Amino acid sequence: MQSDNRRVQAQALEEILEQERSALLEGDLERLSQMLPRKEQLIEDLNGLEVLDSDDLIRLQAKVNRNQSLLSSAAEGIRAVADRMAELRKVRQEFTTYDATGQRTGHAVRHAAKLEKRA
Repeated sequence: MQSDNRRVQAQALEEILEQERSALLEGDLERLSQMLPRKEQLIEDLNGLEVLDSDDLIRLQAKVNRNQSLLSSAAEGIRAVADRMAELRKVRQEFTTYDATGQRTGHAVRHAAKLEKRA
C-alpha cells in the first residue's frame, strides 16, 4: 500500500515539475507561484516516506535540476531587465558628457519645460 502511495506522489510531483517547466518556458510567473504550495507539499510528503526506486529518484532529480536551471535563467533575465530600466531612468534624468580631458560631467534634464503662447 505504501509503495502505491509513493508511486502516486512521485507521479504527482513529476506532473507538477512538467507544468512548472511549461510555465517557465512561457514566462508565466503567476502560474509558478500558484504551483509552489502543491510542489512543496509533495516534496515534503515524499521526504517522509521510505526511499523510492532509484529510477524514480533519478528521473525526479533530473527534472528538478532542469527546472532549477530554467528558474536561474529567468531570474537573470529579470535582473537584466531591471538593470536596463534603471539605466533608461537615469538617461531621462541626466545627460552625461565628457570634456577634452575625459572627465565626465552630468547635466540634469529639465522636465515639464513648456512653450507658452501669448497673444
